[in-house]
Amino acid sequence: MTERIRSFLRERREDAPCLVIDREVVAENYRAFANALPDTRVFYAVKANPAPEILRLLADLGSCFDAASITEIEAALAAGAQPNRISFGNTIKKERDVARAFELGVRLFAVDCETEVGKIARAAPGSRVFCRLLVDNAGADWPLSRKFGCDGAMAADVLEHAKRQGLEPHGVSFHVGSQQRDPKMWDAALAISAGVFRACAERGINLAMVNLGGGFPAKYVKKVPSVRLYGDSIFRSLKKHFGNALPETVIEPGRGLVGDAGIIEAEVVLVSSKSKGDALRWVYLDIGKFGGLAETADEAIRYVIRTERDGDRKVACALAGPTCDSLDVLYEKEPYFLPISLEVGDKVLIEGTGAYTTTYSSVGFNGFAPLKQYVI
Repeated sequence: MTERIRSFLRERREDAPCLVIDREVVAENYRAFANALPDTRVFYAVKANPAPEILRLLADLGSCFDAASITEIEAALAAGAQPNRISFGNTIKKERDVARAFELGVRLFAVDCETEVGKIARAAPGSRVFCRLLVDNAGADWPLSRKFGCDGAMAADVLEHAKRQGLEPHGVSFHVGSQQRDPKMWDAALAISAGVFRACAERGINLAMVNLGGGFPAKYVKKVPSVRLYGDSIFRSLKKHFGNALPETVIEPGRGLVGDAGIIEAEVVLVSSKSKGDALRWVYLDIGKFGGLAETADEAIRYVIRTERDGDRKVACALAGPTCDSLDVLYEKEPYFLPISLEVGDKVLIEGTGAYTTTYSSVGFNGFAPLKQYVI
């Protein structure tokens, strides 16, 4: 909670949940990433929070952008980014979207199979491509599935195919899982990356770039290492696996850049219990999974929750959203301890919610409006 956010919320009079982002925190986080890996370009993962104010701020600071769609590419361009500072990082793209990105000046594309290479060869001839690798996500609070990437052996084949199709095989990428709290998890992924570089070199293909992906954590309930520790660990692994022939490197922070810059103010709608002898209280908020807190699925992301009654005795509470859907339960398996005095109408602050909240908010499920956002 920054003083700027505190002041904004004191003056706010709207009767709906909202997210407030402090742009000064975003700028501070960007500089921390730039300093932690000074020879690495920062490509902000637009999907984390595509607010125009955030994109303009980062463009002015010199950031590049990782886009997952044409809409995100157009948003980055509108914010002032040049096309050579944008990567189309989604490995699942319609060919007409590849063509549109090429028309807009984008020349860097992600792939993970030969079919995707074919689309780019036809719609974006001569472009640079990098192949996404499938790597271990152990240690991540929000692990990624096998939906993206391929193994190292296949990656070399994919990049060789790209060269035969007239594209420029530029490098590899990977993602060690979102909210990755173990800085050492980049080591094994870099070992695989170096193996692909060697395999491609044997085929006469000289790769140049390693995209280190995202995974850098925001501050939630559990402690996380500093950005500096991640930078030091990654640099040691780069030296270990690539020696003095260090590749060009890229990082794609999203959550780590904007997560702790935002706070959601919500309201208690109901406090109840399921039986007279049940010690577990149920606290229902005016925001839930469908209003922007989708990452509470399986209770993976545990946000810090504060109230004005935090000095009072606390009891175990399950938290749920306002919709008529049984999936809209935030925390029950591992309850939160909240003030026993908490009552209907009280405000609740949910910290670290600057990433993956507005973008997960439904258009109007059950008639509830999408999550409002203010960037101050």
